[in-house]
Amino acid sequence: MCVLDVNNYQVAVLLAAYNGEHYIIEQMESILAQDSVKVTIFMSVDQSSDSTLKIAKDYEIRYPDQVKVLPYGERFGSAGSNFFRLLVDVDFSSFDYVAFADQDDIWLSHKLSTSITEMKAVQADAYSGNVTAFWSDNRKVLIKKDFPQKRFDYLFESAGPGCTFVFNIDLALSLQAILINNSEKISSLWLHDWFCYSYARHHGYNWYIGSQPLMLYRQHTNNQVGANSGLSAIWSRIKVVLSGDAFSKVLTQASFIEQGDLPIKNIKTNTFWSLLSLSLHAYQCRRNNKEAFLFFIALVLMSFKVLVAKNE
Repeated sequence: MCVLDVNNYQVAVLLAAYNGEHYIIEQMESILAQDSVKVTIFMSVDQSSDSTLKIAKDYEIRYPDQVKVLPYGERFGSAGSNFFRLLVDVDFSSFDYVAFADQDDIWLSHKLSTSITEMKAVQADAYSGNVTAFWSDNRKVLIKKDFPQKRFDYLFESAGPGCTFVFNIDLALSLQAILINNSEKISSLWLHDWFCYSYARHHGYNWYIGSQPLMLYRQHTNNQVGANSGLSAIWSRIKVVLSGDAFSKVLTQASFIEQGDLPIKNIKTNTFWSLLSLSLHAYQCRRNNKEAFLFFIALVLMSFKVLVAKNE
């Protein structure tokens, strides 16, 4: 690929951290080593019981122009809440792009420059992509997320791991504005990456999902979501749908973003016929066709579950 000149682009990297002393140094070094762009890292450290804050402060002292640590002391309780804090509190209005970073991954040196190059090539407002998951025993697996986008997929899933996300400044500021304007409801949201993708797609922003893995996505027991692949993970998601918890999260986020798409109306109605009708649109609700089929099965089962409950 012909790489465009991105040398003058300034990127604000929003990094959420919590008890990350074992991995965060390797991640910080990989971000600071990004080629062809100018990076500033904004770090939000959730209340930790290890040396994460000290490591963050040490980097801020060593790289005062490139590392900024947000005020410490608040308990966020999840990576999503920590990233929402970053989106609300960081003034990135003078930057060209905004990117998310987890504390424990390893970025290839051209992660940001390639992401921006691919965005500009297709005039996209946001980028996400495939990643290479890796484990401590040196196993590596490609996590594929670049399935074709579907009409309603953004209502039910993210565009991939949030740590791959890069936004142009227009979209980043729009995300910040809706969060600030609805700050009292932010705690009702679940995942920052799914929220950003859903908001962007709903408002007509062009989202590009890249095929080239640009980072090593660390897997360990403390991952909140992780690679999230395989039959066991898929079955777990089906059970969440059947429990009603997944649709509750969908409706909560849709209310926040003010989405009234057909699937949202069907879920709100929550009858045998509305859920069965939604099952006919299952292949427009997930990018991966295998997952779409399982979503169809889950919806059919749920429609009969609602019917049985009504007749009891």
